[in-house]
Amino acid sequence: MHGDRSGPSWRRLADREVATFLAVGGAGYITDVAAFNWLRDAALPGTHGPLAAKVGAVAIATVVTYLGNRLLTWRGRGSASRRREVALFAVFNVVGLLISVLTLALTHDVLGLTSRLADNLSGNVLGVGLGTAFRYWTYRRFVFVGGEPPAQPDHEQADPLLTR
Repeated sequence: MHGDRSGPSWRRLADREVATFLAVGGAGYITDVAAFNWLRDAALPGTHGPLAAKVGAVAIATVVTYLGNRLLTWRGRGSASRRREVALFAVFNVVGLLISVLTLALTHDVLGLTSRLADNLSGNVLGVGLGTAFRYWTYRRFVFVGGEPPAQPDHEQADPLLTR
């Protein structure tokens, strides 16, 4: 979109984009938390610990969020190169994963807070929150950039049928 971004149409579009991004992120978050706890307790107990569980959970959630963002959040934006889009999405998800893993490693390994609650708060609240802000900015700026989303009608403009 070029021109004045302060108008009501841009705000409605931005609000819808953010709301859809957050809904897709919510689905990814539920997937991430469920997979993390399953992998931590059932699939990878013992030697692999919570860090391996977090990596696996984020990998699963990445598929969910890519599809949701491509099909819902930025569906109106084309892609000059789907490979580039997927590659950048994956790279930025790895950075988001590192944010979650670093917060988890800090509390679990450095601070010695090893309970299930502490692992979930650091990895799934703080880490995911910081990673979400990073992902939104990078997806919008670098990943889904193949064109602008479809224009929304501006109800404040004169109706062309009435001005003829």
